[in-house]
Amino acid sequence: MNKKRHIIIFCLLCLSMVACHAKNNDKTPLDTKPHETFETPKKEKKKEKNEKTNEIPIEIIEDESIAVLVNKQYALSEAYVPKDLIKLEVPTVLENEEVNQLRKEAADALAEMFAVAEQEGIILYARSGYRSYATQKMLFNNYAERDGIEAANRYSAKPGFSEHQTGLVMDITSESVDYQLSQQFAETYEGEWVANNAHRFGFIIRYPKGKESITGYTYEPWHLRYLGVDVATAVYDIGLTYEEFLVEGEIIDAFNAEKTSEKDE
Repeated sequence: MNKKRHIIIFCLLCLSMVACHAKNNDKTPLDTKPHETFETPKKEKKKEKNEKTNEIPIEIIEDESIAVLVNKQYALSEAYVPKDLIKLEVPTVLENEEVNQLRKEAADALAEMFAVAEQEGIILYARSGYRSYATQKMLFNNYAERDGIEAANRYSAKPGFSEHQTGLVMDITSESVDYQLSQQFAETYEGEWVANNAHRFGFIIRYPKGKESITGYTYEPWHLRYLGVDVATAVYDIGLTYEEFLVEGEIIDAFNAEKTSEKDE
């Protein structure tokens, strides 16, 4: 049985666990932001818990892996900066040099996806990639001042809780939506192509429609998270959010164990 089928079958066996996990967390949905990442968060890191309000404890993670999970529960430190950021070699929208960067593996995959899309008549643009803790802090504070903290929390991440800080996320757009980040992107030819093909290059739509109670964020058809082709394809085939796919780390652990076993053979 090939690797992909093995992952999918294992995931299907865990669906019942996912349902149970989701039920047990109805009153405390996962705190997720439209810009974050992880592999199984390392345990015994710094945790902060408000005992009076029973909020989900926050874990500060130190994880350089492609599978890193960053959401409203798992955060990156203020000092974290990916070591292998490179400048994008694709069409971009903004002049800000910081956001026109990704980690090398993700940047190479994005360039490949854009090139294949162009061959099929689909022209894509990169709008916002890596964002530092300081940049995210500025953005979130501006959104909170404009719309209020509660509203801002639904579409923007607090500093440290943004997937963008991992360097594994790119917000993409097209001329058909005036190069903006809009849910209407999903209804364009470009958006439909991305939804159906991004996994082939290692990306998933991180915040799917109708999953806000799980991810913590509104639908973002433009927000692509790099996971590598194998994991992204497994997530796409099953139709789960990344949180659901991880099932508290059991699926990704099995996947990594299989890869290690194959190397040893």
